[in-house]
Amino acid sequence: MSEQAAPRGVVLPVNIPSRSSLYAAYMTFVKGGGLFIPTSKKHQLGEEVFLLLTLKDVPDRLPVQGKVVWITPETLQAGRIKGIGVQFASDEGGQRAMKIIEKLLGRHLASDRPTHTL
Repeated sequence: MSEQAAPRGVVLPVNIPSRSSLYAAYMTFVKGGGLFIPTSKKHQLGEEVFLLLTLKDVPDRLPVQGKVVWITPETLQAGRIKGIGVQFASDEGGQRAMKIIEKLLGRHLASDRPTHTL
């Protein structure tokens, strides 16, 4: 078992209870994968965060290092939820999270239903 680097940045516990919630949060257009996380806390673009990700049908929490690449501000547009988009790091944890999420979403990845970001 390889040693995992200590988390850097803010630690964010993230629970995604359903596949429809996962679809709405997953950012397919972000290189290496990413998630939109609803939050009212202030974050800055480029800020490092550490996700403790809980997904339905996945028994273990997924530790994922990432950085903020998207911010939906307080002044919501078109009914969007305030929050941040986190790009997964290109390390083992980020790649594992992306593969698991994309496997869970399967054919829904190609859907044109709206998400929290687009």
